Amino acid sequence: MLTKKEIKELNIFACEIRKATFSAIHGAGRGHIGGAMSMVEALAVLYGKEMKIDPKEPRMPERDRFVLSKGHCGPSLYATLAVKGFFPREALPTMNHGGTILPSHVDRLKTPGIDFSAGSLGTGISVAVGSALGAKVKGLDYRTYCIVGDGECDEGQVWEAAMFAASKKLDNLVVLVDYNKQQLDGWTKDVCDLGDIGAKFSQFGWNTVEVDGHNVSAIYDALEAARACKGQPTAIILDTVKGKGCSYAEKAGLCHHLDMTDEQFAQETALQDARIDALRKEED
Repeated sequence: MLTKKEIKELNIFACEIRKATFSAIHGAGRGHIGGAMSMVEALAVLYGKEMKIDPKEPRMPERDRFVLSKGHCGPSLYATLAVKGFFPREALPTMNHGGTILPSHVDRLKTPGIDFSAGSLGTGISVAVGSALGAKVKGLDYRTYCIVGDGECDEGQVWEAAMFAASKKLDNLVVLVDYNKQQLDGWTKDVCDLGDIGAKFSQFGWNTVEVDGHNVSAIYDALEAARACKGQPTAIILDTVKGKGCSYAEKAGLCHHLDMTDEQFAQETALQDARIDALRKEED
């Protein structure tokens, strides 16, 4: 269980991630702001408290692995890595520009701290399963974490990977489903109704936990429960809001991919600064 001070620090980290994400998307002019925003708290807990990582040695063999299966939402992962010190924050506005180390979809050959090059949706979870299986085969103790989108769960490959992971009892694997209820073409319930995602993972043999995806304490507790679970992979269903923390994206309703003007960038950055100031004034 987190202390009040730790919760505050993680919430400040989440605000810093949002600010840095705005920098990347503003530099590009537009981007996948909706899905990047909805997974910020999960990234804050993973990189701020949960994972074994070292920004000075991004490829250390004993590090925990992270796979962003919904790779188009890389801006907030880039932001997280920059805030943690994997590369200078000054690189963020170069995202999607020629010669950048920050391409549209994450690329392990270009960006320090990226473990998986994203491509077609659905492939990331398979890579994560392979990573977890590799650790078991080699007798290594690193853990693998993977974020998938709820719309991504339309892909059959997601469920093939889920079935395989359960059959191999990969208790060193945690998949976090960003259940923000939207995808490229609209609301998930209208495109391809997912039903009860948690129940689906449970039926495939996974330990399943459902939490508020914007509550850092709840996310941390779910990750600790996953560590305690033996003989099963864990799926954490994050109940999230697409665009969370970006006021105009939240108001837009459907916000998969949006512009960010100079005025919007200044406004959203100021809102996060105000949030950080308020958090710092709270008692520990």
